[in-house]
Amino acid sequence: MTVTETFVRTAPDVRVPLPARLSLTAPSRVAGRLDGAWWPRSRDLTQELPALAAALDGPWGRITRVTVNPAQWPVVPRKVPVAGHTVHVGWFRAEQDPHALLLLSYSVGRWDLLVVPPETGAAAAARLMAAAATVGGLATASALLADEAATGDVTDAASREVA
Repeated sequence: MTVTETFVRTAPDVRVPLPARLSLTAPSRVAGRLDGAWWPRSRDLTQELPALAAALDGPWGRITRVTVNPAQWPVVPRKVPVAGHTVHVGWFRAEQDPHALLLLSYSVGRWDLLVVPPETGAAAAARLMAAAATVGGLATASALLADEAATGDVTDAASREVA
């Protein structure tokens, strides 16, 4: 198993979390299935969720609960400490898209994000994040990943041939 460092060391004993890699839909009255995408650096929720929640606490209000499908996460912690509060983590195997993350906030509501697999290349991740942030988009997280798997290799191979 490969371990990905999700912190930057600013001094020998000081580790600061790297910022979350996010792409969010623009505010709109047109609802879609997804509210954007998140591209974590690893499959370790304990390390990844603090940066995500911290990035969203301002614009979306304090994130209080997150749910995932455990098919994509080796360990699902029950609670994760985030900047002075605790985010409760739950999981749903059958009811939740395995490639989506659901976030809840008491003040604003619910958001669904595509989780771009950490091992995804930068070009594919950029396409996925843009597609998930499309206002009014009707594709599910799994459908976006399936589309990328079907067309992404061809697109990447064509761009390498041109270069």
